[in-house]
Amino acid sequence: MAISARRSPRPARAGNFDKSFDIVIAGGGGVGLATACFSAWLGNKVLLLEKAPELGGTTIKAAFWYWVPNNEPMKAMGLVDKKEDCLRYLARISRPEVYNPKHPRFGMSEWEYDACVAIYDNASKATELLNAKGALEYRHCPGVPDYWAELPEDKAPVGRVLVTKQARDSMSDGGVHAIRTLAGAARKAGVDIQTSHRVQRTIVDEDGRVVGVEADNGQGKALRFGARKAVVFATGGFTHDPELRQHHLSAPVKGGCAAVTNEGDFVHIGAAMGAHLRNMNYAWMCPVVFEKVVNKDPGLIGTFSPSGDSMIYVDRNGRRVTNEKLAYNESAQAFFKWDPAKSEYPNLVLVAVWDQRSQDHSASDEYGRFIVPKGADAKHVIKGKTLEELAANVRKRLKRYAAETGNLALSADFEKNLKATIKRFNGFARAGKDADFQRGERPVELLFNGPTAPKTGKNPTMYPISSSGPFYAALMTGGNLDTKGGPATNVDGQVLDALGRPIPGLYGVGNCVASASARSYWAGGATLGPFMAFAYLAANAADKEPGSAKARRREAVDA
Repeated sequence: MAISARRSPRPARAGNFDKSFDIVIAGGGGVGLATACFSAWLGNKVLLLEKAPELGGTTIKAAFWYWVPNNEPMKAMGLVDKKEDCLRYLARISRPEVYNPKHPRFGMSEWEYDACVAIYDNASKATELLNAKGALEYRHCPGVPDYWAELPEDKAPVGRVLVTKQARDSMSDGGVHAIRTLAGAARKAGVDIQTSHRVQRTIVDEDGRVVGVEADNGQGKALRFGARKAVVFATGGFTHDPELRQHHLSAPVKGGCAAVTNEGDFVHIGAAMGAHLRNMNYAWMCPVVFEKVVNKDPGLIGTFSPSGDSMIYVDRNGRRVTNEKLAYNESAQAFFKWDPAKSEYPNLVLVAVWDQRSQDHSASDEYGRFIVPKGADAKHVIKGKTLEELAANVRKRLKRYAAETGNLALSADFEKNLKATIKRFNGFARAGKDADFQRGERPVELLFNGPTAPKTGKNPTMYPISSSGPFYAALMTGGNLDTKGGPATNVDGQVLDALGRPIPGLYGVGNCVASASARSYWAGGATLGPFMAFAYLAANAADKEPGSAKARRREAVDA
């Protein structure tokens, strides 16, 4: 079935409903399914509406690590994760420009601080309940470090990461298993799941309370679903809405690897309800293969782990401009450097270059790697028997995409500079120390190094690039895993208006609402672990909603 087009997001007035439920949830990814489970386990009659023809959203494409402070396996191992220490770490990474270790909230705003407290207090509760119910069984990853494990503020640098129990040893496919088990648990709990239903607007009663939604059923028919207690949106961010990206993100992002249905639906619907928007300028970011993102490849996965030790990124001049092994959210920032003297983004597209050694030993179909094995989709790979031939072929490929890059092209001295760059990099590789960008000196860079040949040098992230071909290249840019801005919510998931007041009956969780993380990415799974906490809190708060005045009067008469 085709996904229906967006209609006016203005709320509709209450009237007759096709069906009524206690809780209506929009969005069938991981956080929507978790919210459905929590709500149903509280005894609610729950409807879940998914816009796509199938469940999963962005989650099904994810590795699905989830970051849970002070989790039960940590405590069993004797790993100490004190609340104050954890909050200090979150503040240091989220708001470094105002971080103050002596401030009561460490420099964070009250809204940000309360959200971080809620994550610490509830992520483990949510995780344990999902695990106990068989909805999301996990295994602990005690050696996985936070992305800023080396900072003194991180007093528990390892042990906070969990992964789905059924995931591969490489932990790359957890999302598939998470969606399968969450959906199974939701159905077992009686959740009514309807796919190919795009929620178009809320329905409000005479008091302005949200009492339902209107949704297209994929066949051109609008259906009205009542919600006696609350409506919860979990519809993802606005990665695939070019206008929202252009006008709100702080970087010229071409797109990303979120589900193609993530078009900012709740930004429009929430704004029409008077919701206050926050953190619209930031996203969960990652390098992506340029050609895949501009060609809107629905199977695009962000390059979480750029494999290859004999591999570098170079700019249009043939020079390295970044540490290729940075954690993905930070690695993406290199593409958005602004040159004020030339009024351009000189690094909007970088060229990943590697040799036969990395092709032979670092090819992989996991974690969005651009060095891919034989038989995998390799249309993005550019080849050359010599560096000169490689450069010529890169020039041709860039010319094809001139309209997408501001006519970015390789400089006349690209080949000369590339050879000098490789010579310099090879010297660093032999010495084991990258004097330019300190590649491989932080724990997270070793974590995401990817597969390499059995024998490595002094620095496992670096090995001299061969002096003879063949050589390979790929065009890379910065993209979204998904955006992290939208309507502001309180810690219970209630959507707030411009005065900070909850909009009655309206909730939001996940990437469709504003994140208190600002521009930061605390650790692997720093989206999903906190989302489980907020799904748990939203479900519990929605369960206590009094419902509309009309519904209460009807219940009183029936009684």
